[in-house]
Amino acid sequence: MTKNPTWISDWRPEDEAFWNATGKTIARRNLIWSIVAEHIGFSVWLIWSIVTTKLPQAGFHYTTDQLFQLVAVPGLIGALMRFPYTFAVTTFGGRNWTIFSAAILLIPTLSLAYFVGQPDTPFWLMLLIASTAGLGGGNFASSMTNISFFFPDRMKGWALGLNAAGGNIGVSSVQLLTPILMTLAVINLFQASPVDGVFLQNAGLMWVLPIAIAVFGAVFFMNNLTTAKSSIKNQLAVVRRKHTWIMAYLYIGTFGSFIGYSAAFPLLIKTQFPQVTIAIAFLGPLVGSLSRPLGGWLADRIGGSVITFWNFIVMAGATIGVLYFVGHKDFIGFLSMFLVLFVTTGIGNGSTYRMIPSIFREQNLFRVRGKGDAERAVALKTASIESGAAVGFIGAVGAVGGYLIPTGFGKSIALTGGPQLALAIYLGFYASCLALTWWFYLRRSPQGEGASSLAGARV
Repeated sequence: MTKNPTWISDWRPEDEAFWNATGKTIARRNLIWSIVAEHIGFSVWLIWSIVTTKLPQAGFHYTTDQLFQLVAVPGLIGALMRFPYTFAVTTFGGRNWTIFSAAILLIPTLSLAYFVGQPDTPFWLMLLIASTAGLGGGNFASSMTNISFFFPDRMKGWALGLNAAGGNIGVSSVQLLTPILMTLAVINLFQASPVDGVFLQNAGLMWVLPIAIAVFGAVFFMNNLTTAKSSIKNQLAVVRRKHTWIMAYLYIGTFGSFIGYSAAFPLLIKTQFPQVTIAIAFLGPLVGSLSRPLGGWLADRIGGSVITFWNFIVMAGATIGVLYFVGHKDFIGFLSMFLVLFVTTGIGNGSTYRMIPSIFREQNLFRVRGKGDAERAVALKTASIESGAAVGFIGAVGAVGGYLIPTGFGKSIALTGGPQLALAIYLGFYASCLALTWWFYLRRSPQGEGASSLAGARV
């Protein structure tokens, strides 16, 4: 294997001898530092889910709908950033892009630290500051695309699930740690006066050291793969694939729900159950993150489409439960149903992401069936490139849920006084996801490379 300090030119994860001799160790090292960087990215992305709950207390006179907008806009920007981030890995290298994408997280953290100490900040400017947190949302696309190249197909579900879970749990970290560290003056670098004992600026400053550690780790312990180099034109081919859009729709239902509910949960608790501390909000993202590898693991063994199908059924049931208990102002029931909902978003995240490389693998192998080993090898390489691009693209579309769900709750509360209208719309959406999963990936019918072959392959 030819290797310089940063680039690896010979990478054959499907070759078991190569994998056991050298590939496994290198892949796991890159996975570890990818998780670190992605974890911090998610934390920065969701900072405003906690900060917004404290802004009225700090003297900011924003409406409830405006507060939900501050929560939602990082989700929208994060989704948009995932498109260029997806192609950055194959253009600049996974290691190189991790260094850059981690370092620029200092922009949203330091700008937040300054402006939350200025209660006269107009809403439009605060919305602009909040939007920079979306930079953290872009990290997921590049991280997942990068890691998809390092592992053999049989381990992609586990590796991508672990990588995603490590990132997703950053949502829980920020919602658990931020309320605690905002009460401490020890890292109050701007020397602003606390409001009711709360140092809001610490919500940004607390991530400066972790960002520095992530950059250090990427510089010294990660690698670029020359085999992962590809033109943007070749990767954009996935946009013309029908299944790219179908999976993107399903991923709004799983990951979009996870990030959307995570962003909205603290403020939803604050508005619907004002007597309850928002510190409990971290439990939702925590169980959702921890269940994601389970979804990948189950998908590896049973089939991603089967797990996804049943998962949407449970998601729909949990949403009905949330609707019932929020209407009856029963917090224990509300929290219980929401935790079930979060678990299903995690399992669905893992199972849908496992489906993506399987679909592209089956579709490309179908096209070269009976054409010999050389054509098969080319098809597998094409599938690897396309699935890597699709992983990022689908992740970008799915992240739109981070904007749609908080916005939906804000509009629902503004129009009707409660979140029930938004929840009913989300329930209808899950029903459509259930139908699509069955029609395209579980239904057996004589359609050549369509539903029949994909169902038979247990994608």
